[in-house]
Amino acid sequence: MQTRELGKSGLGVSAIGLGCMGLSYGYGPATDTRDAIALIRQAFERGVTFFDTAEAYGPYKNEELLGEALAPFRDQVVVATKFGFNFDANGGQSGMNSRPEQIRAVADQALRRLKTDVIDLFYQHRVDPDVPIEDVAGTVKALISEGKVKHFGLSEAGVQTIRRAHAVQPVTALQSEYSLWWREPEQEILPTLEELGIGFVPFSPLGKGFLTGAISETTTFDSKDFRNIVPRFSQEARKANQAFVDLLAEIAAHKKATSAQVALAWLLAQKPWIVPIPGTTKLHRLEENIRAAEVELTAEDLANIESALATIKVEGDRYPAHLQARVNR
Repeated sequence: MQTRELGKSGLGVSAIGLGCMGLSYGYGPATDTRDAIALIRQAFERGVTFFDTAEAYGPYKNEELLGEALAPFRDQVVVATKFGFNFDANGGQSGMNSRPEQIRAVADQALRRLKTDVIDLFYQHRVDPDVPIEDVAGTVKALISEGKVKHFGLSEAGVQTIRRAHAVQPVTALQSEYSLWWREPEQEILPTLEELGIGFVPFSPLGKGFLTGAISETTTFDSKDFRNIVPRFSQEARKANQAFVDLLAEIAAHKKATSAQVALAWLLAQKPWIVPIPGTTKLHRLEENIRAAEVELTAEDLANIESALATIKVEGDRYPAHLQARVNR
């Protein structure tokens, strides 16, 4: 597995990380704990050294899972987790909370759940409009000076928030959605990150599974799968977007690769400081994703992908309105 540096932070990670959310949360029933631990350890055995979690995934269960899975080789991997929400008695999110005392409490709790003495990368999960970003960055800066955290990250933050935070405590990485079918970050985010020397960690790099070709208009999702409320995954949108997936499959066939591998290789080709974190619950998908780092896309390949996919309009918003309001603040 190749390695990459997130921006100019000095933080080196595998070129492809593992997003662990889906093992516990978001896409239906949680994976059996033993199977999930085995998958995480198989990822490490295959060269993955970058693992992403959050207190919100479960909540808490995903951090606990990752802590147990990574314990035998904790000093050989980079663990990212996140703060930023309150939770009700049933585990549902009950509003944002990035107040300094909350950040400190979450850090201490995450350290225990992750069975570690330091968080490698601590993201603000979503920008809290009620707490100045300077206070957030200052709190993480203090945690870094205390040795509880190594690096500071933001998720789905807008350009001005990134700049303001970075002025207080250098931001190592921004985690936001980015893929062949969600390219908004190219407009303002990527140039800003390049200017400031900040790494970029795309989540949902495979379009929440759609770019793999495994989802069609007839696919039904588990009742707990959040794609049920995503406009881009309505039956009508999936039918309309099938043309995009079909074209991607044609391109992949020419490269003797899978659609997922081309989608990930395309992200890797955009900038040397981009590290996608595809998630999966299946070993064969994990191995497929890891091999994407071996797929080389030439300048001609990239131009052909650009011109081909530009002819197709992707239908459907990526979030329902109430969640879309939380991004790019």
